[in-house]
Amino acid sequence: MRLKIDRKPEKVLPDTRRVIARFFFNGEERAVALIKRILALEKDEVFAIISPLLQDFSKRHRSITQKLMRHCERVRHYIELAGANFNELDEDCKLLIGSYFTHEYSIESAAFFNPSIVPDPDQTNLEEGQLRVIISFRAVGEGHVSSVVFRRAIIDTDGSITVIRAGKYIDEAEKIHNLVYHKRQFLRKAIEADISEFFIQVVADKLEDRFDYNQLKGLVYEARDKTSDPKEIAQYKMILALSDSYRRITFSKDTDISDRVIFPISDFESKGIEDARFVKFTDDNGRTIYYATYTAYDGVHIMPKLLKTTDFYEFRTSPLHGSGARNKNLALFPRKINGKYVMLARIDGWNNYLMYSDNINEWEEPVKIQGPEYSWEFVQMGNCGSPIETECGWLVITHAVGPMRRYTIGASLLDIDDPSKEIGRLKDPLIMPNPDEREGYVPNVVYSCGSIIHNGELIIPYGHSDHSSGFASVNLKTLLDRLKSGG
Repeated sequence: MRLKIDRKPEKVLPDTRRVIARFFFNGEERAVALIKRILALEKDEVFAIISPLLQDFSKRHRSITQKLMRHCERVRHYIELAGANFNELDEDCKLLIGSYFTHEYSIESAAFFNPSIVPDPDQTNLEEGQLRVIISFRAVGEGHVSSVVFRRAIIDTDGSITVIRAGKYIDEAEKIHNLVYHKRQFLRKAIEADISEFFIQVVADKLEDRFDYNQLKGLVYEARDKTSDPKEIAQYKMILALSDSYRRITFSKDTDISDRVIFPISDFESKGIEDARFVKFTDDNGRTIYYATYTAYDGVHIMPKLLKTTDFYEFRTSPLHGSGARNKNLALFPRKINGKYVMLARIDGWNNYLMYSDNINEWEEPVKIQGPEYSWEFVQMGNCGSPIETECGWLVITHAVGPMRRYTIGASLLDIDDPSKEIGRLKDPLIMPNPDEREGYVPNVVYSCGSIIHNGELIIPYGHSDHSSGFASVNLKTLLDRLKSGG
C-alpha cells in the first residue's frame, strides 16, 4: 500500500514573458551586407529607427543599450569589412547595428520543470518555524534549449509553500574564463569528449602543465589556420569549446535570484544545461558550499559538469572526469564520508552506482548498489537529487521507469557509514503522475532533482510531464519507518 502524500496547491508554470536579449548572427556574408545597408542610412534616419526601438525594449530589458553596444562590438570585424572605421561611428549608429544583431529569446516558453531545492543562505526576517529556500529549475525555450533558472520560496511552519513572484527582468551571466587549466585533466576530458587524439596532441605538445585560455586559444588558432579541411577545423573548434567548459560566471549584485539565468555558453552545452542537482555541502572546516551536478549536452555528446557557488551571484563550472563521470544522474552527497567525497551515478543508464573520491572533479571505480526490483522500476532507476542525511541513514529519493514509460518517484534508505548498503526501499511508488500531472511535453512523468526536510516533513518539488512543476510532502517519520521495515 502506498504512503499518503500531501500535494501542495502551489504550481510553477512556464512564462513566455521571461525573455533575454541574445546575440544574433546569420553568417559572415549576410552580416557584411546588412551592415552596409545600415551605414548607408542618413544620421536622422538612424535616430528615427533607434529612438523608438530603445523606448520599446528598455521596458523589457535591464540596460538594453549596454547589450546592444556589446553585440555591436562582437561584429566589429564585419563593420570594418563593410568599409567603416568602428571608432568613428557615433553612438546611435553603433546601437542600431547592435540591434540588428540581437534577438529576444524566451527561456521558459516551452517548459519549467525538474526542480531542486536548498536552504537560502539568507534566513533573516523570517517568522519562527519558516524556512527560506532557493529552487532551481530546468527552463526550456525555443529549439528545446535548456537553461538553469531560480526562484525563492518560503516554507511555512505548516508545510505550505509560497513561491516568490519573479522579477521583471532576467539576465544572463557575464562570462569570465578561468585563469589556469591543468593539462592532464584537460587532455583526459578531451579524449572522453570524442576529440581526435591526433588533433589534441598537435596542441598539447606546445602546452605547459598549467596554461591559461589565451595560450590555448593562440595555439588552436595557429593550428587551425594551417588547414582548410572542414573536419579538421571542426576538431580544433571542439578543443576550444572544451576549454570554455571551465569558467567563472558572475551576476550583478542588483539582480534578484529570479533575474539570473545560467544559459548555455560553450559549444559542448549548446543544446542545453539539464537537470541541475543542487546540494548544500558542508566541508571539513564547517564551511558551506553549494554544488550542483548537471548535464551539458551538444546534441550528440553528454558531458557531466559541476557548478559551485557560495552566494548564488558567482558560479564556477568545470567538467567531471573519470569512468564514473559518464551518462546523466550524478548526485553529490552533502558531506564527505570517511574523509572522501561521495557521489551517486547511473553510468549504464538503468542502475544506481556509488563512487568515492579524494578529488571532487575526478570519479573512478563506480560500484553498483541498486538495480530495478519492482515492476514500476523495471526499465530503469536513478536518483532524484542528492541523498539527505537523517538519523536513520541516507534518504535517497529515486525515480523509476515502468510500463508505458511512466516515470514515478520512490525512496530508499542507505547506511549512514557505508552507503553501499541498502537498508530499505519502498515497494510502491511514493509519487505517481495523477490526471492533472500526466499531460505535457513528455507525458506520464514526475521527476525531481532534489528535496528538503523541514519541520518533520520531507518536501519534494517535482516536474509534471516535462512542462511545469509542483510540490508534495510526506511525513518523515512515517517514511523512514516504512523504509526500515523493508518498504
